[in-house]
Amino acid sequence: MVTVAHPRTYSPAAPPGPVRPPRPEPALRRLGPNWYSAVMGTAAVAVAGASLPMGPAGARNALGAVWVLAVLALGTLLVARAAHWARHRDRARADLLDPAVAPFHGCTAMALLAVGIGSLTVGGAVVGEHTAVLTATALFAAGTLTGLTAAVAVPYLLVTRRRVTAGDASPVWLLPVVAPMVAATLGALLVGRVPAGPWRGAALLGCYGLFAVSLLAVLVILPLVTLRLLRAGPPPLVLTPALFLVLGPLGQSTTAVHKLADAAPSAVGPADAAALGSFATAYGTVALGLALLWLLPAAALVARAVRRGMPFAMTWWAFTFPVGTCVTGAAALSGRSGAAAPAWAAAALYAFLVVAWAVTGALTLRGLTRGALLAAPLGPPPATARTR
Repeated sequence: MVTVAHPRTYSPAAPPGPVRPPRPEPALRRLGPNWYSAVMGTAAVAVAGASLPMGPAGARNALGAVWVLAVLALGTLLVARAAHWARHRDRARADLLDPAVAPFHGCTAMALLAVGIGSLTVGGAVVGEHTAVLTATALFAAGTLTGLTAAVAVPYLLVTRRRVTAGDASPVWLLPVVAPMVAATLGALLVGRVPAGPWRGAALLGCYGLFAVSLLAVLVILPLVTLRLLRAGPPPLVLTPALFLVLGPLGQSTTAVHKLADAAPSAVGPADAAALGSFATAYGTVALGLALLWLLPAAALVARAVRRGMPFAMTWWAFTFPVGTCVTGAAALSGRSGAAAPAWAAAALYAFLVVAWAVTGALTLRGLTRGALLAAPLGPPPATARTR
Protein backbone atom coordinates (compact mmCIF):
# COMPACT_ATOMS: atom_id res chain seq x y z
CA MET A 1 0.00 0.00 0.00
CA VAL A 2 1.34 3.36 -0.96
CA THR A 3 0.70 6.42 1.13
CA VAL A 4 0.47 9.64 -0.85
CA ALA A 5 1.46 12.85 0.90
CA HIS A 6 -0.88 15.63 -0.11
CA PRO A 7 0.30 19.23 -0.07
CA ARG A 8 -0.73 21.18 3.02
CA THR A 9 -3.62 23.54 2.47
CA TYR A 10 -4.28 26.77 4.41
CA SER A 11 -7.68 27.79 5.60
CA PRO A 12 -8.61 31.39 6.36
CA ALA A 13 -10.32 30.10 9.49
CA ALA A 14 -7.07 28.61 10.77
CA PRO A 15 -4.08 30.73 9.75
CA PRO A 16 -0.68 29.05 9.85
CA GLY A 17 1.78 29.82 12.60
CA PRO A 18 1.41 32.32 15.41
CA VAL A 19 -0.63 35.45 14.75
CA ARG A 20 1.32 38.65 15.29
CA PRO A 21 -0.33 41.09 17.67
CA PRO A 22 -1.61 44.31 16.12
CA ARG A 23 0.75 47.24 16.31
CA PRO A 24 -0.41 50.47 17.98
CA GLU A 25 -0.23 53.76 16.16
CA PRO A 26 2.88 55.87 16.77
CA ALA A 27 2.39 58.37 19.59
CA LEU A 28 3.26 61.29 17.30
CA ARG A 29 0.27 60.43 15.13
CA ARG A 30 -2.05 61.31 18.02
CA LEU A 31 -0.45 64.71 18.72
CA GLY A 32 -3.28 67.10 17.88
CA PRO A 33 -3.46 70.91 17.91
CA ASN A 34 -5.16 70.82 21.32
CA TRP A 35 -1.71 70.37 22.89
CA TYR A 36 -1.02 74.05 22.29
CA SER A 37 -3.47 74.74 25.11
CA ALA A 38 -0.70 73.72 27.53
CA VAL A 39 1.50 76.50 26.13
CA MET A 40 -1.38 78.97 26.40
CA GLY A 41 -2.06 78.05 30.01
CA THR A 42 1.60 78.27 31.01
CA ALA A 43 2.04 81.66 29.34
CA ALA A 44 -1.17 82.85 31.03
CA VAL A 45 0.36 82.25 34.47
CA ALA A 46 3.24 84.59 33.62
CA VAL A 47 1.15 87.24 31.85
CA ALA A 48 -1.64 87.31 34.42
CA GLY A 49 0.84 87.44 37.29
CA ALA A 50 2.54 90.45 35.72
CA SER A 51 -0.80 92.29 35.59
CA LEU A 52 -1.11 92.16 39.40
CA PRO A 53 0.82 94.32 41.88
CA MET A 54 4.12 92.57 42.53
CA GLY A 55 4.62 91.06 45.99
CA PRO A 56 8.02 89.67 47.05
CA ALA A 57 11.10 90.63 45.07
CA GLY A 58 11.40 87.13 43.64
CA ALA A 59 7.91 87.15 42.15
CA ARG A 60 9.08 88.75 38.91
CA ASN A 61 11.86 86.18 38.57
CA ALA A 62 9.37 83.36 39.11
CA LEU A 63 7.12 84.74 36.39
CA GLY A 64 10.11 84.99 34.06
CA ALA A 65 10.91 81.32 34.72
CA VAL A 66 7.33 80.34 33.88
CA TRP A 67 7.56 82.34 30.64
CA VAL A 68 10.79 80.52 29.72
CA LEU A 69 8.96 77.23 30.32
CA ALA A 70 6.23 78.39 27.94
CA VAL A 71 8.85 79.30 25.31
CA LEU A 72 10.45 75.86 25.58
CA ALA A 73 7.07 74.13 25.38
CA LEU A 74 6.12 76.20 22.34
CA GLY A 75 9.35 75.37 20.52
CA THR A 76 8.98 71.67 21.27
CA LEU A 77 5.39 71.59 20.07
CA LEU A 78 6.14 73.49 16.88
CA VAL A 79 8.79 70.92 15.97
CA ALA A 80 6.58 67.98 16.97
CA ARG A 81 3.58 69.29 15.04
CA ALA A 82 5.74 69.89 11.96
CA ALA A 83 6.85 66.26 12.19
CA HIS A 84 3.23 65.23 12.61
CA TRP A 85 2.31 66.95 9.34
CA ALA A 86 5.32 65.48 7.57
CA ARG A 87 4.88 61.87 8.72
CA HIS A 88 1.12 61.60 9.26
CA ARG A 89 -0.35 63.91 6.67
CA ASP A 90 -3.51 61.81 6.36
CA ARG A 91 -4.27 62.20 10.06
CA ALA A 92 -3.45 65.91 10.01
CA ARG A 93 -5.86 66.47 7.12
CA ALA A 94 -8.55 64.41 8.83
CA ASP A 95 -8.21 66.61 11.93
CA LEU A 96 -9.00 69.65 9.80
CA LEU A 97 -12.34 68.10 8.85
CA ASP A 98 -13.24 66.75 12.27
CA PRO A 99 -15.72 69.11 13.98
CA ALA A 100 -14.38 68.05 17.38
CA VAL A 101 -10.71 68.72 16.53
CA ALA A 102 -10.63 71.42 13.85
CA PRO A 103 -11.46 74.37 16.17
CA PHE A 104 -8.35 73.60 18.21
CA HIS A 105 -6.22 74.85 15.33
CA GLY A 106 -6.93 78.29 16.77
CA CYS A 107 -4.78 77.28 19.74
CA THR A 108 -1.68 77.41 17.54
CA ALA A 109 -2.10 81.14 16.99
CA MET A 110 -3.04 81.85 20.59
CA ALA A 111 0.01 79.98 21.86
CA LEU A 112 2.27 82.10 19.65
CA LEU A 113 0.55 85.31 20.71
CA ALA A 114 0.38 84.45 24.42
CA VAL A 115 4.13 83.79 24.50
CA GLY A 116 4.60 87.09 22.61
CA ILE A 117 2.62 88.98 25.24
CA GLY A 118 4.72 87.35 27.92
CA SER A 119 7.84 88.43 26.07
CA LEU A 120 6.86 92.08 26.51
CA THR A 121 5.52 91.82 30.05
CA VAL A 122 8.13 89.61 31.76
CA GLY A 123 10.54 88.44 29.07
CA GLY A 124 12.59 91.63 28.99
CA ALA A 125 14.11 90.82 32.38
CA VAL A 126 15.16 87.40 31.07
CA VAL A 127 16.46 88.00 27.54
CA GLY A 128 16.86 91.77 27.43
CA GLU A 129 14.47 94.43 26.23
CA HIS A 130 15.66 94.50 22.61
CA THR A 131 15.43 90.72 22.17
CA ALA A 132 12.06 90.65 23.91
CA VAL A 133 10.63 93.25 21.52
CA LEU A 134 12.00 91.45 18.46
CA THR A 135 10.56 88.17 19.73
CA ALA A 136 7.16 89.71 20.41
CA THR A 137 7.08 91.36 16.97
CA ALA A 138 7.90 88.09 15.20
CA LEU A 139 5.32 86.19 17.24
CA PHE A 140 2.74 88.90 16.56
CA ALA A 141 3.24 88.56 12.81
CA ALA A 142 3.14 84.76 12.88
CA GLY A 143 0.28 84.57 15.37
CA THR A 144 -1.89 87.14 13.63
CA LEU A 145 -1.50 85.48 10.24
CA THR A 146 -2.16 82.03 11.71
CA GLY A 147 -5.10 83.30 13.76
CA LEU A 148 -6.84 85.04 10.87
CA THR A 149 -6.32 81.95 8.72
CA ALA A 150 -7.85 79.71 11.37
CA ALA A 151 -10.73 82.11 11.99
CA VAL A 152 -11.69 81.90 8.31
CA ALA A 153 -10.57 78.43 7.24
CA VAL A 154 -11.91 76.35 10.14
CA PRO A 155 -15.55 77.55 9.89
CA TYR A 156 -15.34 77.32 6.09
CA LEU A 157 -14.13 73.71 6.15
CA LEU A 158 -16.69 72.66 8.73
CA VAL A 159 -19.53 74.21 6.75
CA THR A 160 -18.48 72.98 3.32
CA ARG A 161 -16.98 69.56 4.16
CA ARG A 162 -19.08 68.52 7.16
CA ARG A 163 -22.72 68.99 7.99
CA VAL A 164 -22.76 70.97 11.22
CA THR A 165 -25.83 72.64 12.65
CA ALA A 166 -26.61 75.05 15.46
CA GLY A 167 -27.42 72.01 17.60
CA ASP A 168 -23.78 70.95 17.39
CA ALA A 169 -22.53 74.22 18.92
CA SER A 170 -19.78 73.75 21.48
CA PRO A 171 -17.54 76.11 23.48
CA VAL A 172 -14.59 74.88 21.41
CA TRP A 173 -16.10 76.74 18.43
CA LEU A 174 -14.85 79.91 20.12
CA LEU A 175 -11.18 78.89 19.90
CA PRO A 176 -10.41 79.95 16.30
CA VAL A 177 -12.36 83.22 16.52
CA VAL A 178 -10.75 84.39 19.78
CA ALA A 179 -7.27 84.30 18.26
CA PRO A 180 -7.64 87.74 16.55
CA MET A 181 -8.62 89.19 19.94
CA VAL A 182 -5.35 87.94 21.44
CA ALA A 183 -3.57 89.45 18.43
CA ALA A 184 -5.27 92.78 19.16
CA THR A 185 -3.91 92.65 22.72
CA LEU A 186 -0.32 92.00 21.65
CA GLY A 187 -0.66 94.56 18.86
CA ALA A 188 -1.78 97.18 21.38
CA LEU A 189 1.41 96.58 23.38
CA LEU A 190 3.46 97.13 20.21
CA VAL A 191 1.62 100.25 18.95
CA GLY A 192 3.82 102.58 20.98
CA ARG A 193 6.90 101.23 19.17
CA VAL A 194 5.55 102.14 15.74
CA PRO A 195 6.87 105.49 14.42
CA ALA A 196 4.64 108.35 15.55
CA GLY A 197 2.22 109.83 13.06
CA PRO A 198 -0.03 108.15 10.49
CA TRP A 199 1.68 104.78 10.84
CA ARG A 200 0.98 104.59 14.56
CA GLY A 201 -2.61 105.66 14.03
CA ALA A 202 -3.02 102.99 11.34
CA ALA A 203 -1.55 100.36 13.66
CA LEU A 204 -4.03 101.27 16.39
CA LEU A 205 -6.90 101.19 13.92
CA GLY A 206 -5.78 97.78 12.67
CA CYS A 207 -5.77 96.41 16.20
CA TYR A 208 -9.29 97.73 16.76
CA GLY A 209 -10.21 95.97 13.52
CA LEU A 210 -8.93 92.65 14.92
CA PHE A 211 -10.90 93.35 18.09
CA ALA A 212 -14.11 94.03 16.14
CA VAL A 213 -13.80 90.97 13.86
CA SER A 214 -13.30 88.65 16.81
CA LEU A 215 -16.06 90.24 18.86
CA LEU A 216 -18.56 89.92 16.01
CA ALA A 217 -17.80 86.21 15.59
CA VAL A 218 -18.10 85.64 19.35
CA LEU A 219 -21.49 87.39 19.43
CA VAL A 220 -22.68 84.94 16.77
CA ILE A 221 -21.34 81.77 18.41
CA LEU A 222 -21.93 82.45 22.11
CA PRO A 223 -25.76 82.48 21.93
CA LEU A 224 -25.65 79.16 20.04
CA VAL A 225 -23.49 77.61 22.76
CA THR A 226 -25.81 78.89 25.49
CA LEU A 227 -28.93 77.69 23.68
CA ARG A 228 -27.51 74.22 23.14
CA LEU A 229 -26.56 73.96 26.81
CA LEU A 230 -30.08 74.91 27.86
CA ARG A 231 -31.68 72.44 25.46
CA ALA A 232 -29.32 69.47 25.68
CA GLY A 233 -28.22 69.80 29.31
CA PRO A 234 -24.72 69.31 30.72
CA PRO A 235 -22.01 68.04 28.38
CA PRO A 236 -20.32 64.65 28.87
CA LEU A 237 -18.10 64.49 31.95
CA VAL A 238 -14.79 64.61 30.04
CA LEU A 239 -15.93 67.70 28.12
CA THR A 240 -17.32 69.63 31.08
CA PRO A 241 -14.12 71.71 31.61
CA ALA A 242 -14.63 73.15 28.11
CA LEU A 243 -17.40 75.31 29.59
CA PHE A 244 -14.63 77.54 30.97
CA LEU A 245 -13.61 78.38 27.39
CA VAL A 246 -16.48 80.89 27.28
CA LEU A 247 -14.54 83.02 29.77
CA GLY A 248 -11.78 83.44 27.18
CA PRO A 249 -13.43 85.90 24.77
CA LEU A 250 -14.98 87.86 27.64
CA GLY A 251 -11.75 88.28 29.57
CA GLN A 252 -9.54 88.69 26.51
CA SER A 253 -11.77 91.34 24.95
CA THR A 254 -11.71 93.29 28.20
CA THR A 255 -7.92 93.07 28.28
CA ALA A 256 -7.64 94.06 24.63
CA VAL A 257 -9.90 97.07 24.84
CA HIS A 258 -8.01 98.41 27.87
CA LYS A 259 -4.58 97.90 26.30
CA LEU A 260 -5.81 99.67 23.17
CA ALA A 261 -7.12 102.54 25.27
CA ASP A 262 -3.72 102.77 26.99
CA ALA A 263 -2.02 103.03 23.58
CA ALA A 264 -4.52 105.54 22.16
CA PRO A 265 -3.07 108.80 23.64
CA SER A 266 0.14 108.38 21.62
CA ALA A 267 -1.73 107.60 18.39
CA VAL A 268 -4.85 109.80 18.32
CA GLY A 269 -5.98 113.14 19.67
CA PRO A 270 -6.88 113.77 23.33
CA ALA A 271 -10.64 113.79 22.71
CA ASP A 272 -10.58 110.48 20.85
CA ALA A 273 -8.27 108.94 23.44
CA ALA A 274 -10.62 110.01 26.24
CA ALA A 275 -13.60 108.51 24.39
CA LEU A 276 -11.75 105.22 23.87
CA GLY A 277 -10.86 105.14 27.56
CA SER A 278 -14.49 105.64 28.56
CA PHE A 279 -15.52 102.90 26.14
CA ALA A 280 -12.96 100.54 27.67
CA THR A 281 -14.34 101.11 31.17
CA ALA A 282 -17.96 100.63 30.10
CA TYR A 283 -17.23 97.60 27.93
CA GLY A 284 -15.01 95.96 30.54
CA THR A 285 -17.65 96.35 33.24
CA VAL A 286 -20.28 94.63 31.10
CA ALA A 287 -17.99 91.89 29.76
CA LEU A 288 -16.60 90.93 33.16
CA GLY A 289 -20.10 90.96 34.59
CA LEU A 290 -21.10 88.45 31.92
CA ALA A 291 -17.97 86.42 32.71
CA LEU A 292 -19.00 86.22 36.37
CA LEU A 293 -22.54 85.30 35.31
CA TRP A 294 -21.14 82.41 33.26
CA LEU A 295 -18.47 81.37 35.79
CA LEU A 296 -20.90 80.52 38.58
CA PRO A 297 -23.02 77.91 36.73
CA ALA A 298 -19.95 76.61 34.86
CA ALA A 299 -18.16 76.01 38.16
CA ALA A 300 -21.28 74.31 39.55
CA LEU A 301 -21.42 71.99 36.53
CA VAL A 302 -17.73 71.16 36.91
CA ALA A 303 -18.28 70.35 40.60
CA ARG A 304 -21.18 68.11 39.54
CA ALA A 305 -18.96 66.37 37.01
CA VAL A 306 -16.21 65.85 39.61
CA ARG A 307 -18.69 64.17 41.97
CA ARG A 308 -19.64 61.84 39.12
CA GLY A 309 -16.06 60.86 38.36
CA MET A 310 -14.84 63.36 35.75
CA PRO A 311 -11.63 61.84 34.34
CA PHE A 312 -8.49 63.80 33.56
CA ALA A 313 -8.07 64.86 29.94
CA MET A 314 -6.43 67.67 28.00
CA THR A 315 -9.73 69.55 28.38
CA TRP A 316 -8.56 70.45 31.89
CA TRP A 317 -6.30 73.11 30.34
CA ALA A 318 -9.52 75.09 29.83
CA PHE A 319 -9.18 75.99 33.52
CA THR A 320 -6.02 78.03 32.78
CA PHE A 321 -5.86 80.40 29.81
CA PRO A 322 -9.52 81.58 29.91
CA VAL A 323 -9.21 82.30 33.63
CA GLY A 324 -5.94 84.13 32.97
CA THR A 325 -7.68 86.45 30.52
CA CYS A 326 -10.21 87.35 33.21
CA VAL A 327 -7.34 88.12 35.59
CA THR A 328 -5.71 90.53 33.13
CA GLY A 329 -9.08 92.04 32.21
CA ALA A 330 -10.12 92.61 35.83
CA ALA A 331 -6.71 94.06 36.72
CA ALA A 332 -6.88 96.45 33.77
CA LEU A 333 -10.41 97.55 34.69
CA SER A 334 -9.36 98.17 38.27
CA GLY A 335 -6.36 100.20 37.17
CA ARG A 336 -8.44 102.42 34.88
CA SER A 337 -11.52 102.85 37.06
CA GLY A 338 -9.84 102.82 40.46
CA ALA A 339 -12.40 100.35 41.76
CA ALA A 340 -11.18 97.81 44.32
CA ALA A 341 -13.66 95.02 43.50
CA PRO A 342 -12.05 94.06 40.16
CA ALA A 343 -8.63 93.97 41.81
CA TRP A 344 -9.85 91.54 44.48
CA ALA A 345 -11.52 89.44 41.78
CA ALA A 346 -8.28 89.38 39.81
CA ALA A 347 -6.31 88.22 42.86
CA ALA A 348 -8.81 85.45 43.64
CA LEU A 349 -8.91 84.25 40.04
CA TYR A 350 -5.12 84.26 39.84
CA ALA A 351 -4.89 82.03 42.91
CA PHE A 352 -7.27 79.60 41.19
CA LEU A 353 -5.23 79.86 37.97
CA VAL A 354 -1.96 78.92 39.67
CA VAL A 355 -3.51 75.91 41.40
CA ALA A 356 -5.26 74.77 38.21
CA TRP A 357 -2.04 75.13 36.20
CA ALA A 358 0.02 73.19 38.74
CA VAL A 359 -2.48 70.33 39.01
CA THR A 360 -3.17 70.12 35.27
CA GLY A 361 0.50 70.37 34.39
CA ALA A 362 1.44 67.59 36.83
CA LEU A 363 -1.30 65.30 35.52
CA THR A 364 -0.28 66.05 31.94
CA LEU A 365 3.34 65.13 32.64
CA ARG A 366 2.21 61.93 34.33
CA GLY A 367 0.01 61.06 31.38
CA LEU A 368 2.88 61.69 28.98
CA THR A 369 5.39 59.57 30.88
CA ARG A 370 2.91 56.72 31.11
CA GLY A 371 1.88 57.08 27.49
CA ALA A 372 -1.83 57.40 28.32
CA LEU A 373 -2.44 60.82 26.77
CA LEU A 374 -1.03 59.84 23.38
CA ALA A 375 -2.32 56.27 23.40
CA ALA A 376 -4.50 55.21 20.49
CA PRO A 377 -6.80 52.28 19.88
CA LEU A 378 -5.09 49.35 18.24
CA GLY A 379 -5.44 49.20 14.52
CA PRO A 380 -6.90 46.24 12.63
CA PRO A 381 -4.73 43.14 12.73
CA PRO A 382 -2.66 42.47 9.65
CA ALA A 383 -3.93 39.90 7.19
CA THR A 384 -2.44 36.48 7.80
CA ALA A 385 -4.32 34.33 5.32
CA ARG A 386 -3.06 34.03 1.77
CA THR A 387 -4.90 32.79 -1.21
CA ARG A 388 -3.15 30.13 -3.25
